[in-house]
Amino acid sequence: MTSFAIGRRALLCGAAVSILALPALAHHGWGWAVDEQSELKGTIRAISMAPPHPTLQVAATDGVLWQIDLGNPSQTARANFTGDTAKVGDAITVLGNRHQDASKRQMKAVRITIAGKNYDMYPERIKTN
Repeated sequence: MTSFAIGRRALLCGAAVSILALPALAHHGWGWAVDEQSELKGTIRAISMAPPHPTLQVAATDGVLWQIDLGNPSQTARANFTGDTAKVGDAITVLGNRHQDASKRQMKAVRITIAGKNYDMYPERIKTN
């Protein structure tokens, strides 16, 4: 095989890996979220502790269902939030950054509060007024 063919094959493999990684890159990070933080109050409807990020489904007080992204599994565990910390039906307050697309009911939580106890997913990102 010529060096040109080897180089071409390596380039194609690299492009394929990059394309496959795009969904993961789009999901992670804060680029999809607005800078300002907001608070959401509601009731937990579902809890998923599955990687890459544990999530909560929260029905806001107005009845709208939101997806709340927590930290990655190790961050969420460091915040002392586990699959047994809360249950469906619990009242919750979420402090976080909502999706830039206002039609998407998604928020990345920096802090969640359940029964008066704070679980800080990203303590360094919590903005106080």
